[in-house]
Amino acid sequence: MAIGERIRFFRRLRGMTQKQLGAELGFSDATALVRVAQYETGVRKPKAELTRAIAQLLGVSPHALSAPELDSPVGLLHTLFALEDTRGLRVSEQDGELVLRVDASQGEEAQELLELLAVWRQAASMREKGLLSREAYDEWRYRFPDFDPFEAQSGPASGSLADQFHDARR
Repeated sequence: MAIGERIRFFRRLRGMTQKQLGAELGFSDATALVRVAQYETGVRKPKAELTRAIAQLLGVSPHALSAPELDSPVGLLHTLFALEDTRGLRVSEQDGELVLRVDASQGEEAQELLELLAVWRQAASMREKGLLSREAYDEWRYRFPDFDPFEAQSGPASGSLADQFHDARR
């Protein structure tokens, strides 16, 4: 998720207008609204120092505003927090284990995420059952959604991966 979307989300959550946030950041009355609007729409990207200032004013960690940083546990957790806010991701406990789930009642984006996760689960299940090789599974993941073997193929078969998926689903 882009930094601008996160700024907008938290600004609205805090009940601030773009102009109010811009003024708090020290922009002039004439430019406050425009500058924040540029950040939120992605026309401009705030530098690290400004990102920290925005985060402080909005009462959040700079990690909560940043683009996903999946190489660190904290960055990954903030990515999951963003999915909680926008896609209905929920954390719960089931049989003593932590479980991530999607609350489809949270809107169209949550429903779409749920459907995509179901497709992923189906492919992973095929891999676990030995119906799909690790290489074929990886090829599917790395090319998704450009290559979706679950969809009916039009024209000639596109290769062994599509054959494996279609054979296993019959």
